[in-house]
This record gives sequence, C-alpha cells and structure tokens, in this order.
Amino acid sequence: MASDKSLIAITMGDPGGIGGEISIKAWERRRALSPVFFLLDCPKRIERLAEKISMNCPIEVISEPGQALQVFANSLPILPLSYQIDTIPGTSNVSDAEAVIESINLAVKLARSNKVDGIVTNPIQKETLYQAGFSYPGHTEYLAKIAGTGRSVMMISSQDLRVVPVTTHLPLGEAIESLKIEDIVHSARITQQALGDLFGISRPRLAVSGVNPHAGEGGFLGLEEKQIIEPAVKILQAEGINIFGPLSADSMFHEKARNQYDAAICMYHDQALIPIKTLAFETSVNVTLGISIIRTSPDHGTAMDIAGKGEARADSLIAAIELAGKMASKKQKKFLNEKVR
Repeated sequence: MASDKSLIAITMGDPGGIGGEISIKAWERRRALSPVFFLLDCPKRIERLAEKISMNCPIEVISEPGQALQVFANSLPILPLSYQIDTIPGTSNVSDAEAVIESINLAVKLARSNKVDGIVTNPIQKETLYQAGFSYPGHTEYLAKIAGTGRSVMMISSQDLRVVPVTTHLPLGEAIESLKIEDIVHSARITQQALGDLFGISRPRLAVSGVNPHAGEGGFLGLEEKQIIEPAVKILQAEGINIFGPLSADSMFHEKARNQYDAAICMYHDQALIPIKTLAFETSVNVTLGISIIRTSPDHGTAMDIAGKGEARADSLIAAIELAGKMASKKQKKFLNEKVR
C-alpha cells in the first residue's frame, strides 16, 4: 500500500452479534492503533448500533479502500455491502447469511488484489449459516477454499503463547481417529514458514504435544505417540526444522516450558485452546496460515447474549487488527529483501 500505515478490511460478522459494537469501540481507540481499518458492512446498521450503545461514532461511506486512509482519523470508514441489515442485536436471522458471506468474499477479493494489506473477520454465527446452506465448519475452512489450497492451518496467538491444533472442529473421538503423520507434518511446515515470514522469527522453535496422558508413557497409555507423532517429528527434524516432542500436554504450557518454543503444535482443538484462553482470554487472536492473504480474527464468538448492550470488550479485535498490521509489515519487508537479492 502507498501509506506507511497498513490498511485492514474488517468483515461484518453476524449482524446479531457483537462484531459491529467492538468495531465501533476499536475505532474509538484509533489513536493507539498502528493500522488503519474500514468495515465491510451496512452503514445504517452501524449508525443505529452506535446510537443504541450511546457512542459518538461519525460514519463515512467510502467507495474504494484507499479512501479510508484519508477519513479514518475523523470518521469510521465503511465500504457498503449490497444488503440493508435490520437485524436486532442479540437475535439471529437466516436471511443475513448472504450478506455475511458477501462481506467475507469481498474482503478476500480486496486482499488478493492488494487493495488491502490484510483482513480481520468478525465472529460469525455458524448455526445460522448452516441453516442457509453454508457447508464449511467455520471461517478457517472456508478461507482455505477461497484464498488457499484447501489446507489451511489455524494458529491462536497471544503475547505469551502460540498454539496450532492439527485437528480443529471435530468431535474428540473423531479427531484422535483422524490424526495422521502427514497432517502433523503439514501443520508444522506451514507454522515454521509463517513464524519466519510473518512473525520475523529467524529460527523458529516448535514443540509438539502428545495426545495421550504423559505422552503415552512409552506406549502403555496409547500408541499414537509411537505410531503417528514421533514419526512426524523425525520427518520434520530431517528437513532441518527445529522441532521437539512429543511432550506431555499437562506440563508443556507453564511459563518456563513456554520459553523453550515459539509455537506449540497440538493434536486437537481443546488441547491447544484451553491453555491459551486461560492465559489470554481477552487478547488472543485467531490467525489463518497457509493461505494467500493475511487473515486474523478475534478469538471469541458472537456473544449474542450481550450484543447491543454496550458491554462487549474490543480487546481481542484490537489485538487482531494490530497483529494483521504487524504481519503485513513483515511480509512487505521480506518481499523487499527478496527483491533486492
């Protein structure tokens, strides 16, 4: 982008959730932000919402992303969708599904055409989308389809910990049964590359969890470590990746242990997300790796129960905006360095 500041597009998310509210609150704290952002949303919806939560938030409708750089200091820029949204906060409406998907698709299109430096996605209500025929488990899988190779990797990142679940939104029994050597290898390769390219870590260190108690106790408490995880680690080590494990998951997340690695490759969803949400519930960020664009998201849901009440905290969204900006800067720096060579 031409500006020194990264330009980030923020999707609408579910209109009945807290996405609009936290976006308004993020703009209110704009002077502390490094990037500039704009919303892909319905301007009238945001105007009504700002009035409902008693916040002074001037709206500026823009027709192209670059205009956000000029108006952001004084107004919240919004690139309008083709839908008018009348949904009451705290309620779900299946008829909003097309607008939600349009917002995501447009954000990806803008990022792939280099009109924005990255995207931040507000939370979606998956049950509502499923009712409208949406066939993906979540944002990560959908973005893998439209902006990647179909095999993305989900990282949750905070100041103190980064975790990558090899299996994501699956029932626990199915997650363990589906665990494969090649999936662990793929997740670790993508993570190692991203830590270098997008986080600026010159020699990333990866720790791998076991899946059974005490990492299987040498096979006495399960064979997944010996048959699946250890072979994957050996393949990665042979490639020169700085990786170690499998480790017992009950002892790899305390402070001293975390200092030994830059990201933890975990075997299933809750094994990864419980420790990071315990450490950084309000500020952890969901990052999609292995796709052609930079995408982050607040690491929480739509919070329908508090939507429209002015209670929602914008900390995780703000962290997602900042991280997207930092990743964009690292990506641009790497591109320039390679160009010089």
